[in-house]
Amino acid sequence: MTREERRAALKEARVVLVSACLLGQACRYDGQSKGSGRVLQALEGKEVVPLCPETGAGLGTPRPAVVLRGGTGEAVLAGQAQAVERESGRDQTAAFRRGAELALEAARRFGATVALLKERSPSCGTQGTYVGEQLVQGRGVTAARLHAAGILTVSDEDL
Repeated sequence: MTREERRAALKEARVVLVSACLLGQACRYDGQSKGSGRVLQALEGKEVVPLCPETGAGLGTPRPAVVLRGGTGEAVLAGQAQAVERESGRDQTAAFRRGAELALEAARRFGATVALLKERSPSCGTQGTYVGEQLVQGRGVTAARLHAAGILTVSDEDL
């Protein structure tokens, strides 16, 4: 799907699941937000379901940075890769999977057909995410779960 098609689908959506950090909530791993006027403008008149899969799964804020090891979000969901803390290597795969399931549950509960997510996040990246220290084409864990369930994932960078 092209960027223009994703933008058009977002424009038509009535209910949108949105990365909470894009709405100004300080829930990122570093305790910051990524509030965006472009995001707020794109969401005018829509029902918004904010979420942070990582905090929803019980990971604190701030928290150690996580990268994917062994593959993208699809591989994590298939049991072929892991989500690990960048510095310590501590496995956070179960929390990332739990966060992805909570996001899908929220989308279904509120009828969201589109998710507007933070690009390059190990959870929310829709087109690129970090595998080890390298940015690769592919989805984060939550974006992969939503996509597999038929929910259109749109990057904040599509706006």
